Amino acid sequence: MTQDATPQPYGTPDVPRVAVRGEAHLDVDPEIARIGITVTARGTDRRAALEDLTRRNNTVLDLVKSYGEPVEKLETGAFSITPELTRHGRGERVRAYHGRVHITAELNDFTALGELTSRLADLELTEIDGPWWALRPTSPAHGEARRQAVLEAVQRAREYAHALGADLAALVELADLGAENATPVAMAAPAGMLRSMTYGAQDDAGAPPLDLEPQRQSVHAQVNARFTMTPPVL
Repeated sequence: MTQDATPQPYGTPDVPRVAVRGEAHLDVDPEIARIGITVTARGTDRRAALEDLTRRNNTVLDLVKSYGEPVEKLETGAFSITPELTRHGRGERVRAYHGRVHITAELNDFTALGELTSRLADLELTEIDGPWWALRPTSPAHGEARRQAVLEAVQRAREYAHALGADLAALVELADLGAENATPVAMAAPAGMLRSMTYGAQDDAGAPPLDLEPQRQSVHAQVNARFTMTPPVL
């Protein structure tokens, strides 16, 4: 009774194998930027604080939406109305109400981003955080990094084979290590051009647009590859 030959994971003298790792590192321009917008309100009356917060929130949303296609995403996050308590005699009473709503905007036009951040920061009791620069998950840069990593693996394996007087014969295995993007879409750290700003109302002319310098993004790919090669000449 015949049996199939047991696979040899490390090759044989007649069919030797070579295992290599291919890597690629690219620095590319970002495709999108995200900013955080926090709108606040304060009042001694709960209803008045809520109405003030609603008005300011609507002003911010209308302003961001007015930029049209450059705005890819606009999302409202946490919202709160919190009483500020103070002791009065033996008890406590509400001194004021604090309202807060957080909004996130994602843009693909960085000229529009600079103008929008200035206009937002020009609004009363409005705080801006960011920008956080990033690539889209579907960015061609990820594919290019993987392609370069594979090419490097093939080149490295071929050089090892040639050093032995042999040549590559076939690809046995190609494994992605899953390390394509060193700065994922969760966003890279802010570039420092705009961190956290809270301004009161400014003059009618408005603040000049911010000149933002996009932060280059690092894309990283790694693959493990195994090849068979012709018998070496030793």
